[in-house]
Amino acid sequence: MTSVHKYNMGMIGNCSFLAYIDTRANVKWMCLPRFDSSFVFGSLLDEKRGGEFSITPTDSSFQTKQYYLDNTNILCTEFFNHDWSFRVIDFAPRFRLYERNFRPLMFIRKIELLRGNPFITVKCLPVYDYGNLVPEIVTGSNHIRFLNLGTQVRLTTDIPLNYVIHNTPFVLSENRYLVFTYGIPLEAPLVSTAEDFLDKTKKYWQLWVKSTSIPHFYQREIIRSALVLKLHQYEDTGGIIAAGTTSLPEYDQAGRNWDYRHCWLRDTYYTLNAFNHIGHFEELEKYFQFIQNIILSEQHRIQPVYSVTGQKKLTETILDLDGYMGNKPVRIGNEAYTHIQNDNYGQVLVSLLPLFVDERLNIAGQKSSLPLVHWLLQRIEETMEEPDAGIWEFRNTLQHHCYTFLFHWAGSKAAFRIGQYANDQPLKRKALKLIKESANHIESCYDPQRKVYLQATAVPHLDASTLQLIAMNYLPGNSRKAILHLRALEKELKTNDGLFYRYRHEDDFGKPKSTFLVCAFWHVEALACIGHMKEAIQYFEQLLLFSNHLGLFSEDVDASGNQWGNFPQTYSHVGLINAAFRIAKKLDTPLFH
Repeated sequence: MTSVHKYNMGMIGNCSFLAYIDTRANVKWMCLPRFDSSFVFGSLLDEKRGGEFSITPTDSSFQTKQYYLDNTNILCTEFFNHDWSFRVIDFAPRFRLYERNFRPLMFIRKIELLRGNPFITVKCLPVYDYGNLVPEIVTGSNHIRFLNLGTQVRLTTDIPLNYVIHNTPFVLSENRYLVFTYGIPLEAPLVSTAEDFLDKTKKYWQLWVKSTSIPHFYQREIIRSALVLKLHQYEDTGGIIAAGTTSLPEYDQAGRNWDYRHCWLRDTYYTLNAFNHIGHFEELEKYFQFIQNIILSEQHRIQPVYSVTGQKKLTETILDLDGYMGNKPVRIGNEAYTHIQNDNYGQVLVSLLPLFVDERLNIAGQKSSLPLVHWLLQRIEETMEEPDAGIWEFRNTLQHHCYTFLFHWAGSKAAFRIGQYANDQPLKRKALKLIKESANHIESCYDPQRKVYLQATAVPHLDASTLQLIAMNYLPGNSRKAILHLRALEKELKTNDGLFYRYRHEDDFGKPKSTFLVCAFWHVEALACIGHMKEAIQYFEQLLLFSNHLGLFSEDVDASGNQWGNFPQTYSHVGLINAAFRIAKKLDTPLFH
């Protein structure tokens, strides 16, 4: 029996950067100073050129286990055998300081002795420019400087420096500390600072979790998903990325390898919906600032995707790297920025709706923001008849997509509600007109013989994105039309395990061979909407089996249950949260797990 492919790594971060650490405490991926910068450690995509930051026992007869400290983004990797044990505690400092969130470009590793006297080897060699720059190494009294990487890069440690530079094994007879900094170095006591930052970071995350509002339905899974989502917001600007990795393939040797370290406006709608569910509105307010800067700088249309700083041009480039498990090409940047994807206007409107109608938010009722709503609604009107690349970003196909029309409809309904709240009669009139027009276009995608809504007008294909017709209440859950539509999609796109394909037809790269995990969670939501709770819970529980050992979900899962695609994927974790809340809301009696 072949083993199932899972991403055997966890992720830490502090909303300034992310780091991925595998079950042997190797840092497989870390980009600095931003999510979309070059990796400093990147062996995930190239073992030879990716640099290394590892902590390894010299005795090869050991086992490991990896886990998060409860309700935190602090990752522990424990090594043990009969004679000894130790653990590596990895975290990125984040806590309140001077009325602000302290989130430096600092990665702290505590090597904690648990039992015995293990011999270990510590290696630290950062690189830059995607492996093209290898630093000159200079030692200080208690630190190692890595020169020629564009800024100050330093490792401060109480391990003898020569042991690190020359990869010399040494006995771990007491706790040891490593502080890796990019930019401003650590100019403070090492041990007490590291311990203080660890304690404050632990308390920060546990307080953040304590302030969430979640049902008594798979709370542990919702909490982990919420913590994952929080790490993907780049706090400096408010932008939220789809994932922290690039070029992890949709399935082995697929060629579908994309850079997801950017801000898709569509993904952000679902992410903010999840944040709203758990009662965290500060992320929404921060995102409003990000989106406002983008929209006010655009004249005619918004792109599907921007950088974390709102940069428009994301030129797609292929790097000369080996790729994950030999999967090429390795891409940075994303051509999707050039696409026409008209569902974005409605999705931005729906995501911003709480800012105008929820009295708990700081900018609720601010009429100064109404021009932004008018602008978005005007774009819906202007693009109503325009074909686009759709949610799945077809590179060589433009169609009138049902999903795009759905968000014209949903965005217009959101604009109407904002118009009601602000007593803006012109906004209400235009929104009502576009609600009717978009509904007519949605109906043009309906196949009365098959009793299902198609991917687009004048095509025979089915598409999992039309599950959202039910979740968005275009098709009321108690309607026969919703049930028949759902069953038709299940027949063609669902697997026996409850996984869901986006579509089954050939696209620009051939026929898809892996399912898209968020679509499976959309299916669970749709089942809950039509009142089929037993099925919804059954499939929800089955989907939980497709996470890795830490409860982290990838983008794609193949028919054998293998994790593929960029990781962890915000879409998937958003899907879990929204599906869990949909089920919990429909249940008469809360379930405790």
